[in-house]
Amino acid sequence: MPTFDEFAQISPCEYADALPRSQFMDYLIRPLWQGIPRIAGPAFTVECGEADHLMLHVAIYEAKPGDILVVKGDSNFALSGGNVCAIAQQRGIKGMVIDGLIRDLAEVREIQFPVFARGVIPKPGAKKISLPLNQPTMVGGVLVNPDDVIIADEEGIAVVPKAEQASAYDIAAKRTASDAAMTLEQWRDKHHKKVYETLEQLNKC
Repeated sequence: MPTFDEFAQISPCEYADALPRSQFMDYLIRPLWQGIPRIAGPAFTVECGEADHLMLHVAIYEAKPGDILVVKGDSNFALSGGNVCAIAQQRGIKGMVIDGLIRDLAEVREIQFPVFARGVIPKPGAKKISLPLNQPTMVGGVLVNPDDVIIADEEGIAVVPKAEQASAYDIAAKRTASDAAMTLEQWRDKHHKKVYETLEQLNKC
């Protein structure tokens, strides 16, 4: 089984050869600061109640070092802020993928903590709703299960189901190696041949 560091060596684009569209999150969940590094790790899933952020605040103490918090919440309120992200970072959490909003972006950027979310808003949620942690959760249009592998960078967010991790990594790694071994001229010649052969076949129909 590949390590999470090995997963992180490969762009989410290369996992497109191994995974269907349904395993890539909504493109509006994006890096919140420029130069954010690629992260890869096991999902620790969190669902927050309406207008509430309690369970994300609990999760920063429950998740293990190396985990990525994958969070579904109300997009009318901030789910996390600078101090919450700082504590998560201190505890070894690799980053957050949030189907929702955060606040204190300047603080998050200053500590260089990777957060992917829909945006920012100053108003935080409440702490009134208790929900179970680390359950199958729909985040960014993808059903994320605990310990699915998350690969996130500026290209997007891939979710690799636990049962498919070895095969998906193998396909993505082979694609990465193949592309790296090919010059642009070689790629152009192969591409030219393929698109015109495809066009010819379609025009015969």
